[in-house]
Amino acid sequence: MKIGIIGAGLIGHTAAQLFVKAGYEVALSNSRGPESLREAVAQLGRKAQAATVEGAAAFGDVVLLAVPWRSPEALPSLEIVKGKIVIDAMNAYTPTGGQFDLGDSTSSEETAQRLPGIRLVKAFNTIWYKHLATQGDVTLPEEERRAILLASDDAEAKAVVADLIRAIGFAPVDTGNLRDGGRRQQPESPLYNQSLTGEQARQALVSE
Repeated sequence: MKIGIIGAGLIGHTAAQLFVKAGYEVALSNSRGPESLREAVAQLGRKAQAATVEGAAAFGDVVLLAVPWRSPEALPSLEIVKGKIVIDAMNAYTPTGGQFDLGDSTSSEETAQRLPGIRLVKAFNTIWYKHLATQGDVTLPEEERRAILLASDDAEAKAVVADLIRAIGFAPVDTGNLRDGGRRQQPESPLYNQSLTGEQARQALVSE
């Protein structure tokens, strides 16, 4: 499986490191173009390549969105990602660090409207990049691993992303569909940025 990453910031670059270590091929992109990623890709090794945003989206069987949610112009073209599994690692932060008022909607539902026809999975948005870099451990039983939350309306897409999460040493914990599960993963929710094991996160959801 090939993974295209849109955004080479803290989460995007960290995810690229983990996916490469787990044996996946990765195309990393940012708004400044492939040349700006030459050093980062060299450090990642032969399974990584630099690409344009459109190139990374075309390359990936799965595409990870790790750009500011407030910048829809940073997203790849719909015709390239339509029908693909797309992981939404974004949160609806304003430029000053607050949150956009989305009314009854959630940030991932809004992303799904921006890119209709994608198989959207909300994941990697509730974990600090340093914890993502250091807390995965493939040697632990799943219930003892650090949890990564995920939500989707597409069960098959969710299962694929869950397997990616397992492959990099974390425990995938299903929070539900994009609406209800997405709310459980929003900033300031009880589970957001909490360092919980898979077992602890599942118990928290049951007792919610």
